Amino acid sequence: MLFLNRYEIDEAAARYVSHPVLGPATRTLRNLRDAADDNSDGWAYYPKPARAAANLQKLIQGSGQTPCPFPWDTDRADVTPEAYRAALRPVKAFRTRSGWSFDIEGEG
Repeated sequence: MLFLNRYEIDEAAARYVSHPVLGPATRTLRNLRDAADDNSDGWAYYPKPARAAANLQKLIQGSGQTPCPFPWDTDRADVTPEAYRAALRPVKAFRTRSGWSFDIEGEG
């Protein structure tokens, strides 16, 4: 299971703050992480939110073919609004099933 820890999520959110797709993606992941911390044993201990966000984490992290954990390349071909919308589907389903309240950035 892919799992970005608290530091990795915050680092990605800071790096991609102005990116049109990765900015909202990282803020959404951070919002989900914070909701997990507020409503369960925490992001690191309750696997359901991380599983729901697996595709979102993959989108943020990239292919993993680079020597560092994140490519930090803002011009990646795999980062599209369509890919972000697809990665949000399980996150939205989790939000509905769990009843947790957290913002999903750029869904409108």
